[in-house]
Amino acid sequence: MRALVLALVLIVAAPVAGHAQTNPQVSGTPTNPTSMLPPVADELEVIKALQGGRVAGRITIPDQQAANLIQPQGRSWRDFHNVTLAWVGGVAVLGMLGILVLFRLSKGRVPIEGGASGRTIQRFNGLERANHWMVASTFIILALSGLNLTFGRHILLPLVGPEAFTAISQWGKYAHNFLAFPFTLGLVLMLLLWVKDNIPNGRDVKWLAQGGGLIGNAHPDSERFNAGQKGIFWITILGGAAVAVTGYMLVFPFFFTDIAGMQLSHIIHSIVSVLMIAVMLAHIYIGSVGMEGASAAMTTGQVDLNWAKQHHNLWVERELAKGRAAEPPASAKPAGAD
Repeated sequence: MRALVLALVLIVAAPVAGHAQTNPQVSGTPTNPTSMLPPVADELEVIKALQGGRVAGRITIPDQQAANLIQPQGRSWRDFHNVTLAWVGGVAVLGMLGILVLFRLSKGRVPIEGGASGRTIQRFNGLERANHWMVASTFIILALSGLNLTFGRHILLPLVGPEAFTAISQWGKYAHNFLAFPFTLGLVLMLLLWVKDNIPNGRDVKWLAQGGGLIGNAHPDSERFNAGQKGIFWITILGGAAVAVTGYMLVFPFFFTDIAGMQLSHIIHSIVSVLMIAVMLAHIYIGSVGMEGASAAMTTGQVDLNWAKQHHNLWVERELAKGRAAEPPASAKPAGAD
């Protein structure tokens, strides 16, 4: 009789013990929740979901994007942002800086042959200069705030500390979002102002073959814009358009596309941006300290006549033929002259 009672107790206790081993609230030890599911069915369900591109739960709110639990393509995007973009950006920007240093050491500053003439000719009017500086200034801020997203944690954060880095990044985000609009407007106006002078032609091939006068001592014929400047123009217009379109897709998430489209937009946006930054470094160098007399084109709008003949001889001939004679410096004009 005693043996029969003991057997009944063991039979009743067995399911309870089994339940305690699978229930963390009973046993007091954490367990893997998926161990309570049929293993084969569970694995097949996850594999099927991953093959479909995502793992989603069930929600009752209107935004169905919030139901995504796992989005495998996000791993590829994360690897691109943390590894590939850093390498591409670093090689492009640092590589261009290295090229410019070598060019400076080997070539020096490109001089005005024969020296300045003391007479100037108008190269850009006020509207052209104002629009150029709007595009240039907004691009610089956009570039710096964008580079901070990729390199800031590695370069800026150790220098300024977490609080300052947070403030810089926050204001950089605001600037990046809002300055995209005047940047885009400037690109449209730039296209309207200069597209007629930037159509490629046969002279551009000859200009490139002779190194544009930067390599060697030749000065190939050139119109208002030479082949190098035309390249800068189209890189700015086409690259800027790609950056603007993809940027707006990121500024307004899920308005134009889904998460996969946003990830692709970010990849295009960031790659084109760092390549544009590298090209603009060369443009800034040549237009400022790299070439004597070049900076006046976008400051006063007047360039020295000898500089213009050296770099844009066909344009000068056409302007003089129209009766737009070169002017002497303001300081050389007689008193009371208009």
